[in-house]
Amino acid sequence: MTRELVVLRPEPGNAATLARAQAAGFDAVSLPIFAVEPLDWTPPDPAAHDALILTSANALRFGGPALVALRRLPVLAVGAHTATAARDAGFTVLASGTGNAADIVALAERSGVRRALHLTGHDRTLQVGGIVSAVIPVYQSVPCAVDPAALGMLQDRVVLLHSARAAKRIGALVESAALSRDRIALAAFSPAIATAAGSGWAAIAVAATPDDTALFTAVRALATTSR
Repeated sequence: MTRELVVLRPEPGNAATLARAQAAGFDAVSLPIFAVEPLDWTPPDPAAHDALILTSANALRFGGPALVALRRLPVLAVGAHTATAARDAGFTVLASGTGNAADIVALAERSGVRRALHLTGHDRTLQVGGIVSAVIPVYQSVPCAVDPAALGMLQDRVVLLHSARAAKRIGALVESAALSRDRIALAAFSPAIATAAGSGWAAIAVAATPDDTALFTAVRALATTSR
């Protein structure tokens, strides 16, 4: 039997992944290590841009009423989940990728975009340059207090990593709790996230595409017996 999963994502993503994991037949538990907060921001003149690049649905969840001013801009979304969130928020999706932020920029360029606005989190991958004419943070993830005793649940389970920040922080938390990495397996959304987690883990699986379905497929490829 595949080991139980631990979901580290902040809400509301945590509950969504937890539900998907359970629907896919996994036992899963929640251990959020970040919380997402909105940031104050002012929307630019939409006429100055020809598209909106979104690499996370959090930009839509936490962008607030100011998003309405940008609905005329077609969206390029990093994945299907973000694309669905954009449509639900009243945007038209020009294209949806299946890779990382760099992939969606390349897709935007091939689609004829030349002055994209990127709404993102405080910690971001994309910077202004090339077809990206402006980058505006509209939310931030802040560390949650984690009960050291709760970290014991990580042992002999598979920890799901949806971001490089989560990968780095869980490594630091495991070290502070004096837990053994070789009793904890990881499943990462991307190769870059897996790299950020470092070495010494029982196993590391990487999703073929950045979505929970692919992540669960990667989990199933792990050894199914605990150490």
